[in-house]
Amino acid sequence: MARRPRAAPPPTAPRTAAPTGRRAHARARGPRAGASGGGGFLAKAAAVTAGLTAAGAVLGLVRDQIMAGYFGAGAGTDAFLVAWTVPEFASTLLIEDAMALILVPAFSRALARRSAGLPGDPVRELVRGTVPRIVLALGLAALVLIVAAPLLVAALAPGLPDPGLAVDCTRLTGTCVLSFALVGYCSAALRAHGRFLPPAAIYVAYNTGIIGTILVLREPWGVRSAAAGVAVGGVLMVLVQTPSLLRALRAPGPPPRPRPKGPAAPAGEGRVLVLGLIAPVVAFSLCRQSQTLIERFLASPLPAGAISHLNYAQKVAQMPMILSLMLCTVSFPVVARALAAGDPEAARRRVERDLLLAAVVVLVGSSTVIAAAPRIVELLFERGEFTASDTTATAAVMRVYALGLLGQTMVGALVRCYFSAARPLWYPAAAMAAGLATTAAAGVPGAHHWGAVGIAAANALGITLSAVLLLRGARRQAVPIHVDRLGEGLLRLATAGAWATGAGWLCQLAIGSAVLAVAVAGLVVAGIFLLFVACAAKAPEIPPLPRSAFRRTPHARRHRAAPSAAEAAPVETAPVGGDVPLDHGHR
Repeated sequence: MARRPRAAPPPTAPRTAAPTGRRAHARARGPRAGASGGGGFLAKAAAVTAGLTAAGAVLGLVRDQIMAGYFGAGAGTDAFLVAWTVPEFASTLLIEDAMALILVPAFSRALARRSAGLPGDPVRELVRGTVPRIVLALGLAALVLIVAAPLLVAALAPGLPDPGLAVDCTRLTGTCVLSFALVGYCSAALRAHGRFLPPAAIYVAYNTGIIGTILVLREPWGVRSAAAGVAVGGVLMVLVQTPSLLRALRAPGPPPRPRPKGPAAPAGEGRVLVLGLIAPVVAFSLCRQSQTLIERFLASPLPAGAISHLNYAQKVAQMPMILSLMLCTVSFPVVARALAAGDPEAARRRVERDLLLAAVVVLVGSSTVIAAAPRIVELLFERGEFTASDTTATAAVMRVYALGLLGQTMVGALVRCYFSAARPLWYPAAAMAAGLATTAAAGVPGAHHWGAVGIAAANALGITLSAVLLLRGARRQAVPIHVDRLGEGLLRLATAGAWATGAGWLCQLAIGSAVLAVAVAGLVVAGIFLLFVACAAKAPEIPPLPRSAFRRTPHARRHRAAPSAAEAAPVETAPVGGDVPLDHGHR
């Protein structure tokens, strides 16, 4: 029997070759909402932030050197530093802590909803709902502060020799309440969008404004020129971020998709300013910064210069902490996006890795500070009106301050575990309140018996207690970190820091040059610390910084030859806001 001919298949459209390589991988990921995704992006963001943070820190040192040389460490400088409590307080509350901890998660959620293609633009709705309230509330607060400056000075430093000068300076620095609020808002919005360059440049602009104003107005205004510089620096910090933020807000979102059936999306994110949501974050920030208020209150009856010695010691001693928290600042939006995507395990891995890396940086820095404190102060400040006796007093305070740097760093990093979720918690404020009470209780007898050194010791004791409380409570929060293992790792790193401190101190004793002594102490401390961590039994597993930062995506790994077994392990990604890969390097 003859076979019937088979019907020809229906014509089909010509099939184009499937795209391969990076473009295919980028298309598969879909539109990005905000930050870029891969580890390479985090590495670049960390590098940019590190460079600009270092530049800002160097300019901060130059600012302090200019003030020490021109105004010394006497009654006039003490009066200005009482007024400088306002920008320090506002910086912590409005730039570094409260504003970022409230708005980064809020913008991350808005970007996640924008990437889902929901009708409207959640990001612009958030801006419209929050900016007018912030400008109105903080503008009124700045006005009240300027009017009530005499009462504020009397409350902060009742034993100050020249309260009139402090009032004049406070009225100039009070303008920063509004400008710093706008700075913090811009920084949080830009970081949530994955733009880290302008926020990292704010302290470069701030210190540039202060230095320039001092140099121009020092002759007619004296130390008041530094207070005027705070006002100028606040405006410059806003201007350096505004163009980038406007470009980010004007960027079009993905085309809207039909709204799925089910519960409606939350109303405008302007509700983040509801008292019940911001109160825990504000209370935490107020308690944290109030340690400075207690220090200056206790130091005001001491001999002239005590507040200045505390200030200079604190500024230098905290530099390692600022650098150690750099990585946490970059990765905070990653943690918030992971939680917004319902992936607490990815957030836990990120937080644990950041905590250990931050501890390494701060312990190496604090060990160097303790080992060579007199030489560091001599190198930085001993010139002009800053005498050798000021160097001795400042170095003694600085060594004691450095004992609390690990606690300061852990507080700054651990609080992200509590404030990354949609609703902030009250526990961090309670932990900081306990530390604040400890600082006050220990500071009264400490100031009476040991002066400024006793106040610094009380500060270190209080912040360390807060860090321990935050660490113990973190296991039950939105980011369930492994507390016992992390605590053991931190204890072993602290032991390594103690050995490195002793070695660095011994090696710099016989060196005459301050520059050479500081360099030798730093090199010895870093070498002994890393050697101890590498050779000690049961040393904590510290993920190498290059590998952690430059972790590649699974697609990129396929193009590499002979990947290691660890690198071949699957990488989980958070599907929101840029799909940032979070590896399994440390559990």
